[in-house]
Amino acid sequence: MVRSSEQGTPGWVCVGTLLFLMYFHPVTVTGAPLKQEVALDNGATVLNHSMSLVNRMETLLAMGNASDVTLRVHTINTDEVKVIQAHSLVLTLQSDVFEELLLSRNNSALVLTETADCAAVFDKFIRYLYCGDISVRLDQAIFMHKLASKYHVWGLQQGLTHYMTQHLSSDSPTGHVISWYNYALQIGDMTLRDSCLQYLSWNLSSVLQSGEWGSISEDLLLSLLQRSDLILQSELELYEALEGWINQNQPVSSTVETALRAVRYGMIPPQHLFRLQKQSPLMVKYYETIRDLLFLAFQFHSASPIQLAKYFDVNCSIFTPRNYLSSSWGSPWVINNPTRDDRSFSFQTQLGPSGHDSTKRVTWNALFSPRWLPLSARSTYTELGAMQPTRTEGGRPRIIVTPATSSPDFAGVSFQKTVIVMAKQQGKVVVRHVYNFHQSTEEAGDFLVDADLQRRASEYLIDSSLYLHIVIKPIYHTLLVARK
Repeated sequence: MVRSSEQGTPGWVCVGTLLFLMYFHPVTVTGAPLKQEVALDNGATVLNHSMSLVNRMETLLAMGNASDVTLRVHTINTDEVKVIQAHSLVLTLQSDVFEELLLSRNNSALVLTETADCAAVFDKFIRYLYCGDISVRLDQAIFMHKLASKYHVWGLQQGLTHYMTQHLSSDSPTGHVISWYNYALQIGDMTLRDSCLQYLSWNLSSVLQSGEWGSISEDLLLSLLQRSDLILQSELELYEALEGWINQNQPVSSTVETALRAVRYGMIPPQHLFRLQKQSPLMVKYYETIRDLLFLAFQFHSASPIQLAKYFDVNCSIFTPRNYLSSSWGSPWVINNPTRDDRSFSFQTQLGPSGHDSTKRVTWNALFSPRWLPLSARSTYTELGAMQPTRTEGGRPRIIVTPATSSPDFAGVSFQKTVIVMAKQQGKVVVRHVYNFHQSTEEAGDFLVDADLQRRASEYLIDSSLYLHIVIKPIYHTLLVARK
């Protein structure tokens, strides 16, 4: 068991050797081993006093009773030594590393060397070996994980990995997700690494506004800039955050140039591009590095996409939108009491990010149903265009997003629809899940497949409501290959 605590009390950990012998190796009066019960007899009652036993053992060890080994924990580059009276039986039961160290010792003392951060939580680590639970703060998680890994306490290691993946959204003074990501990358923990990377990608707007953004490494920064699944307000927000990071960290020119060329300038409205050319010191300094990209962006904004697609490869990243939350790209949708009945919702987006299409709007109809909607029972439209949902029993939640009308302007464009599900974790609203589906499918087949919306405390609900944000992303296609 891992218990998180904002204060974290570093207490001594105590267990009596005799009681552990009785607990782990029970014997009868004659010394014959007791048989472990596989199943209870009919009508039997379990008397569980395990917590009382753990408390008594902790108290005994705190008093130093029956200790047969002294742990002397030296802090690197200091004269500080932490002394812990322990029991070799407990240490060897929990850790094969401790078992080897104890076998090779020359006296009753076992000398260990740790970094200052690990030494500071070492007594909490030892307490876990005796009691099986621990209180952890966000700033202690890495150092506890290091000790668990070093001494092969795999249960604690896995528990701490789970703790970190579940506390990515917790508030901390300087932030912790980026440091956890770097640590996971260092030790090769792919589960923690991927969880951190997904959190950063899906909640990038809040990360950009935090003090943690300035501590991001160059490799992680460049990796994020290449992703199309970033969730943020706009590409302009990303550029301005990038400029702030460069001013703070002063990386080498090659890193700046690579980062600037990863910005998707075609997704920034032309009026903002004009302003950046004159008012952004970073763009002024590195203008020659990205001049070709800016020229291509202005061409994109001045011509229709179908004309541009005849001569340029519009499948490149500069024309590929990310998940932008601004109103031009989609709309939030809060569904109160989502299990009650079917709901419909209409909203408008821009036809595309091109300046040529800036005044053209597309109306979208969304249908949410808490139950399965077979093909024969899907929603139809009246003469006035209103959506008429059909209720069916059973099944799982579904969402369908379709354009209200078709238009010749859709030529050469398909629409990727992204449904973002929000949730509240540690008191903060964060992205819980992201579903992507294309124009040809109309719906996300796996939408909320694991969600239990019937529970008021469901992790997918905020105050009994389902918080969604629908993003419509135009994807352009090359129509003709220009002759050379």
